[in-house]
Order: sequence, then structure tokens, then C-alpha cells
Amino acid sequence: MDPVIIPPETDRRLLEALQAHPRGLRRRDLQTLLGLEGLSAPEMRRYLAILAGQGLLHATGLTKDRSYHFGPAGPEPFPAPAWQRPEPVRSVAPVAEDYPPLSTEARQCRHELLRPLSQRTPVSYRREFLDAYQPNVTYYLPEPLRNRLHAVGGPKAPQRPAGTYARQILQRLLVDLSWASSNMEGNTYSLLDTERLIAQGQAAEGKDLLETQMILNHKLAIEYLVDSAEGLSPGPYVLQNLHALLMANLLGNAMDEGSLRVAPVGIRGTSYIPIAVPQVIEETFRQILYTATAILDPYEQSFFLLTHLPYLQPFMDGNKRTARLAANIPFIRMNCVPITFMDVAPEAFTDGMIAVYETNQTALLREVFAYAYERSCARYGAIRSSLGEPDPFRLRYRNEIRDAIREAVLACASRAEAATQVQAYAEKHLPQEVQVRFRTVVETELSNLHQGNFARYQIRPSEFALWREALKEDAR
Repeated sequence: MDPVIIPPETDRRLLEALQAHPRGLRRRDLQTLLGLEGLSAPEMRRYLAILAGQGLLHATGLTKDRSYHFGPAGPEPFPAPAWQRPEPVRSVAPVAEDYPPLSTEARQCRHELLRPLSQRTPVSYRREFLDAYQPNVTYYLPEPLRNRLHAVGGPKAPQRPAGTYARQILQRLLVDLSWASSNMEGNTYSLLDTERLIAQGQAAEGKDLLETQMILNHKLAIEYLVDSAEGLSPGPYVLQNLHALLMANLLGNAMDEGSLRVAPVGIRGTSYIPIAVPQVIEETFRQILYTATAILDPYEQSFFLLTHLPYLQPFMDGNKRTARLAANIPFIRMNCVPITFMDVAPEAFTDGMIAVYETNQTALLREVFAYAYERSCARYGAIRSSLGEPDPFRLRYRNEIRDAIREAVLACASRAEAATQVQAYAEKHLPQEVQVRFRTVVETELSNLHQGNFARYQIRPSEFALWREALKEDAR
């Protein structure tokens, strides 16, 4: 029997049917109303469970008498319409200190996310968003922005083989990108813990094995991209193998590693409902990659991948982290500075993606992308004069940064001990909303500390020597 296709507009029709029947509808009734009689009971229940997980509907009753109702579960026997029920507002305003500076357009885009989830209209995947894009004619990144990014991060070795620049900074890139991308997924490894894991293979004490696996997977995936730099392009083979490396040993079914999904998925915190039809997923996935391959500008290609891969959700899990690494494909191939997403608040990236999911607006994600790229350029010693003013965060907290680094050195702290010490210092001296950014900055400075720069932290030569010896002893 051929698989039953669930059209994208089915989600909206289903929710409208539930709104019209406040006492609820049974599974069989829903299948009849929607023309899905050919769908098996387990498949239909799984489909409904995805929508329930997003808070779009809820079930009552036992299996035989179970009925489905519009909106999330509430204390009332017959829930009021979603727009009449209070819901906590997402805490996305005011903009936190570690949130990238935003233009008026991006702020307006972000303001839309302030509305409670139950008041945001459920939306499905819009194929026309992709169809409207014409490579080298349509641009998500305006020309002045592309020129600015080229100026600060353009090819560092244009005549050298592909991947030359990435190999020159590989050890730092492995740590930075692995940590930042994992951190955006909720991983609690510190930057120093990550460096120790990648450089020495030593897992941090007290961390979940899944967190360790996630970082090691990132390392292998980045190495795969750099090793494949010659002829590297965003094709299905590269993207699916990249996903398989990133998600190794992290999915319930190993067959999902590198495979396009064949079941519905849900995304928490958004009213967006991705495509659930396997044939459409595969067709659209190939269209995205075909379009990306035709884009000549590396920055536009990078941002296109970062936008459209998570929007489609082609894999069961790991779509955003796959997109973050895929965004580096043109940079590795063309010897540009890579993008690591260091110094970027995880909620900023999430907000940018939700804006794409729900409205197809790219302004917020575009500014997060530009900020992340310019911070990467500054980190890897690209042309700083093109970046304007010094980092205001480091300027504001320069004394606290100096003191935290000095305390770690004087304590002869190992990398693991230093991470714990820096966290304690941040919790004691800084507001909660800047603590993660502060820890990242301090841990970066500790990693880059050498005999030519320790004096700026008011550290004496003898103190620095003792700390270096302690690190060597810890590494043995």
C-alpha cells in the first residue's frame, strides 16, 4: 500500500475542526473529517502527539474514549479558546547585554515574538519562501553588508588550496565552534572543559555522557569538513554525512543518523509546524542544496543554508547544529574566516530562527549572523580596524575580567578548576544575564595567556611560571 500523504495545510484544518468542536473529537472522527482514513492508528496518534507537544491541542480520556481538544490542557473541563487564556510572556525584552545590537527592523521582528505562544497563529512550511529565491539575483544579505563581511573576513589565502586557512587555525576552531554550537543546544561544558576534552580526551567530571558525546561529535564533524575542503560543496552527500557525524550515538534509532526523516517532528516554543510528508521533505531538501550550490557569494550562501535547513527540519533532530556547521562550507572552501557563533547569546540565535519559522522574516537572524561573523573575525585576528569600536562588553567589565584571570593564575588552577572558579566569580560579582558571556570571555583569555601578555592582568613572571608548571603537571 502506498504511504498516505499528509498535506501541509492539514495542520490548520485539524486545529480549525477542534476549535469548532469544544467538546473534542475522537481520532477516527478527525481522520474522517480530514480525509486521512488510510492512515494507520499509530501513525495518526503519532501525528497528534506532535501537535500536542507543541501545545496546539491536548487529549482527554483513556485510549478507547480518548478525545482531542484545541489548545494546551487547562483546568477547565472544556477549555476556552487559546486567545482567552493567560500565558506567561517570553522574557525576550529588554534586550540582554550579551544580545547583539539590533536595528529598528530587527527589533520589530523580535517584538513579534513577545506575544504568548497561544496567541500566535499556527503556521506550516511555506514552499513559496524557497521558490521565490533566485541565486545571485535574490539576496538576504544587502550589498553593503556583504561588502563589509568580505572586508573583514574575505579570503586569507586566495591562491592557496581550499581549507588552508581553516587548517592554520584548526585547533582553536575545533574548540570554539564545538563549544559554541553545543552551548546553543543547552550543553553545560565550559570553554576550558571543552578545550581539555578536545586536546587531551579528558571528559569533565560531573557532566552527562550525552554532553561529552555532543562535543566530540562536533569535533569529528568539523574535521570532516576541513579534510574535505577540496571540492567541498553543500550537496546531499556532504550534508547527510555531516548530520551523521554530529548525531552519532545521540539518537534513539541509529538509522536516523544522516537519514532524512519519515515522521512528523515538533519544535518547542514556536507555532511553526514542519512538513510531515517524507517525499516532500526529500524533494525540498534537494532544492535547498541545489539553490545553495548555485549561490556565488560565500556569505550569502552561508546565510541561505543557515536559514533554510532549520526551516525545513529535514532530520529527526540536530537540524540547527547541522546548519551552523554547514554555514562554514563556503568559508572553509574559499579560505575565509569561519563563523563560530562565539559571543552570541543562544536566545538570540533561537529568536532569529523562530522569526524565520513563523513569519519568514530574516532581519533578526541576519543581524545575529553578521554580529557572530564579525566577532569571529576579531577572534581570529582579522582586520580589526574595519570592526569599529572595541567590544563594549570587554570594555565595561575589564576590571572584573582582569581580576578573575588573576585569581585563577594565582591559585595555580587546572583548566577544570579554573572553569569552576570563574563560574563562582561570575555568580558572586556579576548580574545573572551576563554571566555566561563573562565566563566565555575569561576562559578565552585564559586559553590565550602566554608569556607575552600576562602582565596586563597584573601577574608577575614568577606567578605566571608557577601556573604554567601546574598546567603541565595537570596534563600528564
